[in-house]
Amino acid sequence: MGKHQKKNNSSVKILILLLFIVIILLGVKVFNGKSIKQLKDADFENNSNNIEVEEKKEDSVATIVACGDTLCHSPVNKDAYNSSTDEYDFSTIFKYITDKFENKTVAVGNLETTLTGKKPYSGYPMFNSPEHLAIDLKELGFDIMTTANNHALDRGYSGIVSTLDYLDQAGLAHTGTARSQEEQDTILFKDLNGIKTAFLCFTYGTNGNAIPSGKEYCINLIDKDSIKQKIDKAKDEGAEAIVVSMHWGIEYQTKQNSEQEDLAEFLIKNDVNVVLGCHPHVLEPLEMKEATMDDGTKKEGLVIYSMGNFFSAQVYPNTRDTIILNVQIRKSGETGKISIDKATYTPVYDFDNGSSAKDRYTLLDLDEIISSYQSGEDKWSKSKYDLAVTEKKRIENIVGPEIDNTKENNEISEETNTSN
Repeated sequence: MGKHQKKNNSSVKILILLLFIVIILLGVKVFNGKSIKQLKDADFENNSNNIEVEEKKEDSVATIVACGDTLCHSPVNKDAYNSSTDEYDFSTIFKYITDKFENKTVAVGNLETTLTGKKPYSGYPMFNSPEHLAIDLKELGFDIMTTANNHALDRGYSGIVSTLDYLDQAGLAHTGTARSQEEQDTILFKDLNGIKTAFLCFTYGTNGNAIPSGKEYCINLIDKDSIKQKIDKAKDEGAEAIVVSMHWGIEYQTKQNSEQEDLAEFLIKNDVNVVLGCHPHVLEPLEMKEATMDDGTKKEGLVIYSMGNFFSAQVYPNTRDTIILNVQIRKSGETGKISIDKATYTPVYDFDNGSSAKDRYTLLDLDEIISSYQSGEDKWSKSKYDLAVTEKKRIENIVGPEIDNTKENNEISEETNTSN
């Protein structure tokens, strides 16, 4: 009995040993049966967990909205006055264009008047506007008002100080005039969706109004040396994009002159990306201007030679035509290079409803009138539609076509892909 049990135990041990050997052999066979690709894939997957993949840096894109001269002639002030409250309200002028500021990153306009906070208010030739204008411009959507223009000293140095004070109170940034040397030396920067952008402003003159001795800092005059110093300072302080407003040109001329072209080329050569022109009171052309550097390389910048009047009571030819300009700028996430994607505009007409009208002056969106009328809506009369068609055509003939550099880049990309 004992011998038989011992024999059985030996047999079991042998079977277990054989089974163990078979399992080992099968495991080797399974391992050897794996494809090289499977082994490599497994190895790559394990290793990839330890490798940091560098993500592509996204581009930064911003939209600059820009408008021309805000001119509060006496009829405009009278229209804004509410005798029952003894207050001024300019907002009715903007009621048809408020949506044009909804998608902006920043909005810039030219304040061609002074705000003294003292009556009597007056229009041309020595402007002094109700201070509530600043509040209405801010509520419309403006962020920056340029203040260096030929009417900046209409009320002397104290007029400059009070104007900037009221802009500050309304929450509007400003550039072009200053209350101190320190303010003069301070560059206005705005962060436009991650694009550090400098805003500068210069004027050709002050209508003969004397710049007070010892306070030459109070206004930026057009002078290439001082302009370059400002631009260089902006770049030294980290400007990635530069926007310069220029009060220049000849009044009522719908074409830029040689001096404007020379200054625009100078600005672009010194790394200005966008040039916003004011002063002629009428529109002038929009273009991507190319400047040739001393070494033969090329630089490009966007120039609108004049944005006309934003609103006024002027009646000279073309002074009631204006635009709301939209400039889309881009900073490459990979290189940091600044480029202009698009420059589009809304054609606008400053309509005079007549001296007896409750809201005499209103800015009309010509595209909206045309679209609404053609779709059968009864919002606008046939006469308003005819006016919109006529004035839009006039505006487009002066300003020229909108700019879309993204379309050009896409076409180049498609051609490259096709050739490959």
